Amino acid sequence: MAKKIRYFLFLLFICLFFFLSAKHYISDENKKKSYRTLSSIDQKIENYTKKLPVLEDDTNNIIEYVEQSNNKKRKKFNFWKLLEFNE
Repeated sequence: MAKKIRYFLFLLFICLFFFLSAKHYISDENKKKSYRTLSSIDQKIENYTKKLPVLEDDTNNIIEYVEQSNNKKRKKFNFWKLLEFNE
């Protein structure tokens, strides 16, 4: 009998927890607070972006192109031959 009462109380507490949590998060007061928080964050971001300095763009003509010559005398290396044991 005590076991059934204990299980019933556990089930009651779990259901009560979910009910009260849902009631709190669905309430109008919580929605108002969350909306106010989001709007204040937007205002803070706007104020912060107004204070940011704008940097000049100094990336013009930064890339230097190098012409590659077509040397046919280049030595070809073979990776596996480099690993072979040389006596």
